[in-house]
Amino acid sequence: MPDLDAPIWLLIAHCITLLLAVASIIATLLPLLRETAWWIRIFDFPRLQIVGVQLLCIVAGLALGWYSLDGYWGKGLLLLLAIAVAYQTFRIMPYTPFMGKQVFDSTLKDGKRHLSLAVMNVLQYNKQGAQALAVLQEIDPDIIMAVETDQWWYEQLKPLEKTHPHICHEPLDNTYGLLFFSRLPLRNCQIKYLLDDDVPSLHSHVQLPDGKTWVRLFGLHPKPPAPAESKTSTKRDAELLLVGKEIDLSEEPTIVFGDMNDVAWSHTSELFRRISGLMDPRVGRGLLPTFHADYSLLRWPLDHVFVSADFKVDDMQRLPYVGSDHFPIYIKLSYEPHDKEEQQQNQEQADIEDHQEANEKIREGFEEETEEELEESKSAQPEKELAT
Repeated sequence: MPDLDAPIWLLIAHCITLLLAVASIIATLLPLLRETAWWIRIFDFPRLQIVGVQLLCIVAGLALGWYSLDGYWGKGLLLLLAIAVAYQTFRIMPYTPFMGKQVFDSTLKDGKRHLSLAVMNVLQYNKQGAQALAVLQEIDPDIIMAVETDQWWYEQLKPLEKTHPHICHEPLDNTYGLLFFSRLPLRNCQIKYLLDDDVPSLHSHVQLPDGKTWVRLFGLHPKPPAPAESKTSTKRDAELLLVGKEIDLSEEPTIVFGDMNDVAWSHTSELFRRISGLMDPRVGRGLLPTFHADYSLLRWPLDHVFVSADFKVDDMQRLPYVGSDHFPIYIKLSYEPHDKEEQQQNQEQADIEDHQEANEKIREGFEEETEEELEESKSAQPEKELAT
């Protein structure tokens, strides 16, 4: 222990460093639990920030001489911090330019086999509609999905229908509305409610400019694990895995995109990729953190695009600020099925345990939805009786 006769500022420095060190180690350990409670799953998100705190604690601990204190607690804590940093770095490292790309760079020059896509969470209460429209018109992707869109936002983005006449909209005032615009023809475009009866998702096929290739599309925006939204991650996880199981049954070229309210390195995201067979274009290219747009030190990637091995990446970038708490994300893909087998070597493979876990999570998601419906029904009954 530090010398209690030391100056007060030194004791305070020891206490603060100790508190941050212990908290950051706990924050590293909690996500290892497979619990779905929001206060556990929330620590999936800030891995980069946790590493930053741990590195500061190591530097401070060395400066404070923890390695030379009586007993083993100082050396032990420094060792635990180093192990935690190594583990967190291991989880983050694939999403840096230092690793190989999971989805290869495009080699195709034929524009008829390219497809560009933009995903934008506008933040329903944001009123910078003109700025959002200008960003989308400047990048001019083939496909646009805007989420958290109500009727006001539909009116702001409606000019896109002049250039993107194929539409499939579901504006809502509950922060889960979506607008979908396509320059390219759509087939069987549907809005579905997979689990929550107030959270829509997009299901469609889009035809590439070659006029013969159809690509399957899924646009998602599940609820996050947060006190004001959902007390657990159960339904978010179930929605992702429900789509993953559906994709697993198909050989069609497929793209899944949206604000997933989950980070790429979480257990659920990794399980989704293994179950679906889809790949993450971020791997080997960089984090491209999209949330929180207002706080540069508190950002992580929440908006995603996952693709089947039929595709390669021509361009991927984070778009400019539009007044939302999210940055939009843009990707341009090339359809190159002739290299599919080579790229499939980068796929993450699911085993029997993965499929069992996915089935269990989906079952729990439907059970939680049923329980919520029963609770709502019970709470509404006294009001009905009072009205009677």
